Amino acid sequence: MKSKFILSVVLMLLCQMVMAQSKISGIVKDDLGAPLNAVTVFLEGTPYNTSTDAEGNFTFTNIADGNYTLQVSLVGYKAQKQEIKLPSQANQTFAFAMPIAVSTLGEVEVFGDRNKRPEKLDAITRLPLKPSEQIQSVSVISNKLIEEQGSMTITEATQNVVGVTLFGSYGNVRESMSTRGYRGTPVLKNGVRMDSDFRTGSAVADMQGVESIQVLKGSASITQGIGNSLGSAGGVINVATKTPKFVNKGEVGLRVGSWGQFRPTFDIQNVLDKAGTVAFRINGAYERADSYRPTVTKNRVYINPSFEWRPNERTSFTFELDHLHDATTPDRGTVNLADDSVNALYEMPRDKFLGFGSDKYIQDNTTITARLTRNITDKLDLRVAYFASTWDVDNTGIASLTTIGKQPYNIRKRSITRSTSSDENSTLQLDLIGKEFNTGKIKHTFQTGIDYTTFDKSTVSYNSLVVDTINVFEKISNTLPSTTSLSSLTAGAPTTSKQQSYGMMAQEILTVNKYLRFIMGLRYSYYEANTGTSSAVTTGDAWNPLAGVMISPTENINLFGSYTNTTDLRSASNPMIGGGTIGESVTRQWEFGVKSDWLNNRLRFNFTYFDILNSNLSYSEYNAAGNATGFYGKAGDLARKGIETELTGRVLENFQVILGYAYLDAQYNSSPAYVEGSAPSNAPTHTANAWAYYTFDKGFAKGLSFGAGAYYVGERPTNEFTQKVIIHNTQPGVKPFNMEAYTTVNAQLGYSIKNLTARVFFNNIFDVLGYNSYYRGGFINQINPRNVAVNLAYKF
Repeated sequence: MKSKFILSVVLMLLCQMVMAQSKISGIVKDDLGAPLNAVTVFLEGTPYNTSTDAEGNFTFTNIADGNYTLQVSLVGYKAQKQEIKLPSQANQTFAFAMPIAVSTLGEVEVFGDRNKRPEKLDAITRLPLKPSEQIQSVSVISNKLIEEQGSMTITEATQNVVGVTLFGSYGNVRESMSTRGYRGTPVLKNGVRMDSDFRTGSAVADMQGVESIQVLKGSASITQGIGNSLGSAGGVINVATKTPKFVNKGEVGLRVGSWGQFRPTFDIQNVLDKAGTVAFRINGAYERADSYRPTVTKNRVYINPSFEWRPNERTSFTFELDHLHDATTPDRGTVNLADDSVNALYEMPRDKFLGFGSDKYIQDNTTITARLTRNITDKLDLRVAYFASTWDVDNTGIASLTTIGKQPYNIRKRSITRSTSSDENSTLQLDLIGKEFNTGKIKHTFQTGIDYTTFDKSTVSYNSLVVDTINVFEKISNTLPSTTSLSSLTAGAPTTSKQQSYGMMAQEILTVNKYLRFIMGLRYSYYEANTGTSSAVTTGDAWNPLAGVMISPTENINLFGSYTNTTDLRSASNPMIGGGTIGESVTRQWEFGVKSDWLNNRLRFNFTYFDILNSNLSYSEYNAAGNATGFYGKAGDLARKGIETELTGRVLENFQVILGYAYLDAQYNSSPAYVEGSAPSNAPTHTANAWAYYTFDKGFAKGLSFGAGAYYVGERPTNEFTQKVIIHNTQPGVKPFNMEAYTTVNAQLGYSIKNLTARVFFNNIFDVLGYNSYYRGGFINQINPRNVAVNLAYKF
């Protein structure tokens, strides 16, 4: 009897529970009626959360009766809420229409949303942290900002990041970047470099495929390795390309502009199965353009397909292929009409070009990326990533524009040459990542991993042929004479260079409480290289630490300080005349600063002070005839100190600002090779940037936008100031002149109506004359004069 009574009570309770539970279902679409996939749906204040499927549907079951707030959110769209009340046995169905967020800058904020982590940022940081949580200086430029400003190059996009400048474009065919006065900061595409030459570290990229550009300033040794590989003491720049977002949508565009620019683009992505586990995306561009210089042209084809598979909620696999074919006429720019100590740059008329119409720099770059992420538990992830790049170049053009004896500087001898190269790079990363483990009151986030990096470069140089003598003041022929045949150029023996390195590393963030965090890291790197000039193989290894602390006196202010170092083994085994070897070069870096958020997390202010000492530099010993002896000498130290300050975010929901200023004091010290206190080439003392963007989000002007900005680069030396012959094309004892400072001003006017957006870009509005140069290499390139472009984009 007792058992029957208990069973009856249990059945009654179960019936009450069933009667008191309900089902919620619904659909989420954008404001054009297209279903949205992967929208986060949750009941505020409860553990109930889910995501929409490919058709935009979602369902909750077994929800207890009561009052709830149902919310849907997706990056790039305005979040929606609805108050609901669940009576017993009532099944509710809800429909949401999510408009695009006016205040959103795409999937990622200008420099990274504090509450979101940009995709592929872990390729350079290796930690699951947002930019604001990093102890290092990390900036992220979103594709939305790139679109708003109409940026066409890495250089234009990174003008939004303080302390980053263009070192040289080598005839406007590629981009070699500088951070904090370090030339050749490695530029990666999806975690792998294109150019393995430590002096340039350059890249070429088409902005159509860019999801974000991520800049890590300062030592990258902990995550990337030794200084003569990817672990540059100046930092690293990563160009992250677009991948599927598990939505069905597309966009086509057309840009036309000055000098015959014609550029159609497309971006299409689809979910391939009903379960919403497989998605595909492909975007691309074609571009042809002339120049303000005669016979200078550019033709480009770009394609970027990607595929992502999510077999379950804990596993994702992404594969990408990125290919760019570019054929551009290289332009050495202008010449200096005086000694290297005097700034007498020839302001060459725009109807003149010093090369030939047959000059061509043809490059093909292909990168592939494969990434696997597995959430082993809610707090433990396994990440495997493989990146590979092949960069083939065929360059035919002007070899030099040299002066002739005692003749005036405007008289130049023209010669042509050719070179070909193939540069293959690869990186494999394997990481185990722990997130917010607790041991007592201390919270741990950690990463431990290994990586393996290789490069294999082969270069073939041809002889040069003297073509003619020109007077730069007079009319210049751009047609190669019939007496000169490119087929008569003779190839030399291939020069090869190979390198491989591997590393093991660990990083840990200890959160003691909401006020205090400690950051620690340690890396071991092994390096092996063969320059191809001999059968000897150079090897070496290094240990590099990272230590830092972050103090948060208030919720919105983080004070930080850190120390790390970088080891460069490139010259370690180089012999000296008196016996012995040069030894490794070590760069020690201290950083202090503040990262803060204001106006309810809309506005961010960061300030960083850095003190960097690059010790035990070296130089090549030359004989009286000016030839390298094969021996080396010690060149002292290079100290860099400076500040970087930036204000970024939204003053209002529809008003965004970016302000930045950087000061750099870079000096050679205790050097028998460089003049005491002199600065390295192309290292400006002052740089600054500003951008303001306003969108009308209501009233008769709704959809109208206006943006304007300025970029300033201060004076910078065109070469090293040396005491002896240590570098080619450098006269010892001659102080190089400074390239003049310049400021460019740009503006953008846009209008969006439904799924159509039109933008007009006004660049270098005041037609300022400025130059970037690799002076001792013979490149003095003018920045683009005033130009205009119109871009139309249609979304579907």
